[in-house]
Amino acid sequence: MLKKTFTPKRTICKVTFSIPADWAENKVNLAGDFNDWDEEADSMELKDGKWEITMRLKPENNYRFKYLVDGKLWKNDDAADSYESNIHGTEDSVVEIGK
Repeated sequence: MLKKTFTPKRTICKVTFSIPADWAENKVNLAGDFNDWDEEADSMELKDGKWEITMRLKPENNYRFKYLVDGKLWKNDDAADSYESNIHGTEDSVVEIGK
């Protein structure tokens, strides 16, 4: 699930990425265009029955991303703005940040 909130001057969009707690046993990492697909850079926190992280992203961009679940399984967001094919023969989730 994606929740987008712009700063007052709309120079940054705070995007909260969240998935249900039962998707993972131990950990979830968020990887995508915004962190050069670094599998360890952005660990999600388990709180209130879901894994969650908020990222500060630039408007007027689309970002591909995926969740790395328990260090071994790549999953897409069920509520992504769209999906795009990747070089691995699967799809990436996409978050679209407007103006």
